[in-house]
Amino acid sequence: MTIKPLSDRVLVEPAPAEEKIGGIIIPDSAKEKPQRGTVKAVGNGTKDEAMVVKPGDTVLYGKYSGTEIEVDDKKYLMMRQSDILAIVD
Repeated sequence: MTIKPLSDRVLVEPAPAEEKIGGIIIPDSAKEKPQRGTVKAVGNGTKDEAMVVKPGDTVLYGKYSGTEIEVDDKKYLMMRQSDILAIVD
């Protein structure tokens, strides 16, 4: 299935949460929600806001940003471009 965001929305695949810290395995219930991900698709933008991010960009976003969706057993976040804090080079 292909998802094409509308307007100024962005589809982001979150980076996996860290499994280990210094040799200690972290259970699923204690893992922090990742705040980094890869842009998979972008909308066309609006007349007032051009799209700055593009597919393939690694981005940082707020802890509670976006709406979680699941497609083909993969989890994604759909968020507005304004919810993205930075593009990581």
